[in-house]
This record gives sequence, C-alpha cells and structure tokens, in this order.
Amino acid sequence: MPPSVRFLGRKVYFGAVVVLATAMQQGPTKQRASQLGKLLGVSRRTLGRWRLWWAAAFCGSRFWHSLRNRFMPAVDEQSLPLALLEAFGRVPSDDGSGRLLAVLRLLQPISTTPGLEAGAS
Repeated sequence: MPPSVRFLGRKVYFGAVVVLATAMQQGPTKQRASQLGKLLGVSRRTLGRWRLWWAAAFCGSRFWHSLRNRFMPAVDEQSLPLALLEAFGRVPSDDGSGRLLAVLRLLQPISTTPGLEAGAS
C-alpha cells in the first residue's frame, strides 16, 4: 500500500484525512463531530475511533515512545494529532501543506513497514 493511506480498523483512509479530521475534532462537540462527519462522509463512531487510536494505541506504542522525546518543547499527547501539526509549524511550503506533510512523513513507517505498527505495546 502507498504511504498515503492509514489503516485504522477495518477500513483504509487517506492519511491526511485521518490527521486533519482528528485534529479538527480537538475539543469535540456534537456539532463539530456532525459537521466533520458530513464533510468527510464518515460516522461519528469512526471519528471517535480515530480519537481513541491517537489517545490510546498511538500514545502507548513503541513507535511513539521512540520519537516523543525528540520534540522540544514536548508534544502534548492529549492534543494529538493537533499538537504534532503545531510542532511542525515552521515547516516551509508554497501551499501551506508543509506541516501536514511533515506529520505524514513522521507516521510513514507505521504505514509501510511490516511489523512496525502503532498498537499498544
């Protein structure tokens, strides 16, 4: 599979959608979740699973534990993936996509390397 997709459960989604939708859901409200669901064509349950993945599976993974101390200042794990997007806030790009691409590059190994996954360890 190309590195542009993420496996989160039974379905495959574009990595950008997973990162941005979850980041936009920070401080979730029913109205925000409903708007995101309509915009992306995913259910509130799917958005909830994505939040749970970031909060539990990703934060508890060996992959994240090997990376998290490389960020100064430290990334607020309660605000992932928004905190990662903010951590890459100074990545230059012509179209403003630098932060998102930096986060997707960071996550690429857990999408493309067999046996390396962001599951709880």
